Amino acid sequence: MSGGMRPAVVEQLGERIRAARQELDLSVGALAELSEVSRRMLTQIELGQANPSVAILDRIAAGLGTTFAALMGVGASDAPEGVEIWSSENGSWAVLLDAVDTETLSVETWKWKLLGVDVYEGGGGIPLPGLMHHVIEGALEIETAEAVEVIEAGGSGRVASGGSYRYRAHQGQAAVFFSVAMLARPARG
Repeated sequence: MSGGMRPAVVEQLGERIRAARQELDLSVGALAELSEVSRRMLTQIELGQANPSVAILDRIAAGLGTTFAALMGVGASDAPEGVEIWSSENGSWAVLLDAVDTETLSVETWKWKLLGVDVYEGGGGIPLPGLMHHVIEGALEIETAEAVEVIEAGGSGRVASGGSYRYRAHQGQAAVFFSVAMLARPARG
């Protein structure tokens, strides 16, 4: 089972993307070309009519010369509870807690809860120099093209992934964990 962003988050994100695009004086077509996301999808996202993946939002953010976290408005001045970005019908969720941007790198801190058979599929957007994980309850299973890794409660692990990856609770139980994603910031030219 997969989930998606909450409707209020989708609407707010669409407004922020449109404002950032207009501030840069970019047309929808120009942003589509920069981000490699179709004009139709961009229009639907800006109108709050699409529920895009984080990978697509990463590409749009890169096209705008920013990061997903910055588009979400997450930074040093935000409340510690963060912004719930992803959820499922079964009660799984992912919260973006904080982000720090430098000229060349964006670092995001996330808290996750995966229940039962829920699977989160990530990657496929911009390359990630690394993902670090620390499991606080249960066991997390991380699947990449290269391997499947299981991290037990109290354990930590690192995944370097230029491709897609999947998170799931090991053996269909529950898993609660933190992740830190490091994303290279593209140069705007």
